Amino acid sequence: MSDDAPFIVTDLTNIRYLTGFSGSNAVLVLGATPSGDLLGTDGRYVDQAAAECPDLPSVIDRATLDAVLARLPPGPVLIEGSLAVSDVTRVREVVGEPAIAPAVIETFRSVKDAGELACLAEAGEITARAFESLVGEIQVGDRERALARRLEQLFGEFGADDRAFVSIVASGEHSAVPHHRSADTPLRAGDLLVIDAGACVAGYHADMTRTFVVGRPPADWQVTLHDAVLVAQQTAVAGCRPGVQAVDVDALARDVLRARSLGERFTHGLGHGVGLQIHESPAINARATGSIEANMAFTVEPGAYLPGVGGVRIEDTLVVTDAGPRVLTTGSRELRVVGV
Repeated sequence: MSDDAPFIVTDLTNIRYLTGFSGSNAVLVLGATPSGDLLGTDGRYVDQAAAECPDLPSVIDRATLDAVLARLPPGPVLIEGSLAVSDVTRVREVVGEPAIAPAVIETFRSVKDAGELACLAEAGEITARAFESLVGEIQVGDRERALARRLEQLFGEFGADDRAFVSIVASGEHSAVPHHRSADTPLRAGDLLVIDAGACVAGYHADMTRTFVVGRPPADWQVTLHDAVLVAQQTAVAGCRPGVQAVDVDALARDVLRARSLGERFTHGLGHGVGLQIHESPAINARATGSIEANMAFTVEPGAYLPGVGGVRIEDTLVVTDAGPRVLTTGSRELRVVGV
């Protein structure tokens, strides 16, 4: 396979990263012709494509992949591994047997440039502001789902384009479920309350989690659980520096919880990259490979969960700099009482 073979890109996030085009239907061919690249989309996006990537030649056709393939000469091509089987078959029929390219675009995306970092910083700032505003509104009896929708409304009021993902509001025993779906459950005095949400700005996502107690001072076990997770989070954040192995960052948090007999109650990875997707490279977990690089942005979110009782998670989005970590989602991480 020649290094200069056309590379067919269909992952919409990768296309947005490479071209700025944000429509819901697109095929990009890098090296489509000797003169450059080619973008395919359909008639809904004629003006949008012209505005977002004005210097990129385009093909407009509802049968987008076929229209793009028709512009390519027969011969070797590269494709992404995520291409649908039916589309792989079509590529094979039209231009020949494709080869799967390594995930080079995703690797490039893991290190952010100044513009990307500015969007992430704004998303983080809006997220933190919205959390703080919501905290002042929470009352005993409020329902999880209503609080989730209110937080997302606040994201918009403070300037976000959208929510980064479906917000999680988990109270009482639900707080022990890491990805609980917010329900019509009312908040009760004494509940632990986990809120996990983020704002999205110009396509870039923030992710933040805080844990509270509802309606009255926390019980001793709640303080102990929260303190363990907070120390684990702060220890891991401090260890996020260029050159450190991702798996070692995960171990920093896990070792703190293990020393407090909570190792088995930390049931997920420590973090994930954020950018144009809410979950992207790098992965920060016990099976992670590779090292942390400057200008990588990711979450640090240890948790400890007691099934049927309650759980704690504390999460921030940060960017790694040569001087160390810069946290983008600020605000108190203490176990505050809300709804009083």
